[in-house]
Amino acid sequence: MTTGVTVAVVGGTGVAKELGKKGTTSDLTLFNEVHDEHAVTLVEPTQFPEKFPPLVTALAMADRALLVVPELTRPVAETIATTEMVDVPTTVVTGAAVGEAELARALRGGRLESAERRPLDLPHLRELIESWKAPALEGPVEVPIDHAFPVKGVGAVALGVVRRGTLRAHDKLRLWPTPKLVEVRSLQVHDIDRKDAACGERVGVALRGVEADELERGQVLAPEGAMRVAARLEGGELARCRYYRGDAGTGARVHLGLGLQMVPGSLDEVGPDRVVATTDRPVVSAPGTAVIVMDLSVPAGPRIVGRFTLA
Repeated sequence: MTTGVTVAVVGGTGVAKELGKKGTTSDLTLFNEVHDEHAVTLVEPTQFPEKFPPLVTALAMADRALLVVPELTRPVAETIATTEMVDVPTTVVTGAAVGEAELARALRGGRLESAERRPLDLPHLRELIESWKAPALEGPVEVPIDHAFPVKGVGAVALGVVRRGTLRAHDKLRLWPTPKLVEVRSLQVHDIDRKDAACGERVGVALRGVEADELERGQVLAPEGAMRVAARLEGGELARCRYYRGDAGTGARVHLGLGLQMVPGSLDEVGPDRVVATTDRPVVSAPGTAVIVMDLSVPAGPRIVGRFTLA
């Protein structure tokens, strides 16, 4: 049985390309490595720090993260602050230019203070990530789309990772948050034709019932009734990033990240144990989904405000 894992490589650049073969490129760049029926997908936020959402997207795609700290620059500091707020198991990779005391100060007081640390040693990192596997989550199949394009003679093709259950050829699914119903005509795992794909595997899915220009990042392939669509989001306490310097509170215009969806919206209520937000367009979610709150206009400091969890 084949297995897979998706790893966000954030912080210092240039490491992912040494660990895998270059694949899909957009605001993110994906690198792939397949060994003994185990596939590793590495995601690098190529357009960060010029754009902030690619960093959040890369972390949202990941089962594990490598936080590479070659030196403590402003972009690396923002990456640290953002990674702290995301619930992804993280290994901190340190370059020779970073002292232990300097790194300890940067990580003190956050969840990364106790994170595993490794030196920037490529053979050892390759061995490490090959030992990682995505968690096997049972239940209705769920495939968030991260890229899509038309293929001549095939039609619309969506790329994504099976996040729950098993995806099978000829499955009839809903393209959330739209009402459109689609059929899986065929699927591939790392360019190999397959009849099904297990949780954690990266797939290319040929879809019947939709055009390529109707597909976009953040949409989710899942059965009818498995998810919900709404523009009003209610959750618990807003856990604020301790380095955020802005004043986003009740009434603020922000961007909200739910999985791979990045949408403008507003904070309608920010209380001690309750957050209510409204997105500019309906989004797909499930109870327990983490919502990342971003302030893309803040003049200094990290652009992540914090996170809350949907009730």
